[in-house]
Amino acid sequence: MKKILLVEDDAAMTLGLENALLEEGYETQTACTGPEGFRLAKAYQPDLLILDLMLPGMSGLEICKRLRDAGLTTLVIMLTSKSEEDDKVLGLELGADDYVTKPFSLRELLARVKAHLRREEAATPAEFTFGAVTVDCKRHELLKAGQPLELTNREFCLLEYFIRHPNEMISRDRLLDEVWGYESYPTTRTVDSHILRLRRYIEPDPENPRYIKTIRGAGYLFEKG
Repeated sequence: MKKILLVEDDAAMTLGLENALLEEGYETQTACTGPEGFRLAKAYQPDLLILDLMLPGMSGLEICKRLRDAGLTTLVIMLTSKSEEDDKVLGLELGADDYVTKPFSLRELLARVKAHLRREEAATPAEFTFGAVTVDCKRHELLKAGQPLELTNREFCLLEYFIRHPNEMISRDRLLDEVWGYESYPTTRTVDSHILRLRRYIEPDPENPRYIKTIRGAGYLFEKG
């Protein structure tokens, strides 16, 4: 089930959009302020973000900029008014994928949501192979030399996160925010223990890791080799 986060301060519009998205089979969360929307965008990790431009506390433009600066590639559809033409252009420059002008047709918005999610799914491989390891993200399966290995859901999500951010230094705090989420309260030691277990699964020599490398004093980096 695809996850959609709707950030909109108009309660009536939020209710109508939320109901329509639920009817289409999407898992949906909502926020009515900019700071709450930004927090949920990082913690909830939606597949798509519907983001109003004008929000209390933090604008949609600022949310989009901060998400992109943090390296998040979540699809973003911005909701704007006709008087905000310059902001539409700025939003696209800051990393928004599309915009819809208010007042808009609900059918049009839903059609754009479906189109973006289809393109994203087609562009994102569901299976990754490196060395003797094969990771099937759709089936949540890990094979090493053809043999299945059982990971916990958190371990698999952590591995998938690394795979989808190759050659990128990722701090422990970022992993806590984006894999565990704000509703959890683990420590950086928790991250390290999960990394040690992942290395036992995927590394030819866990004591001398080839794929998940430690960047001393900074975090970790995944290299496919």
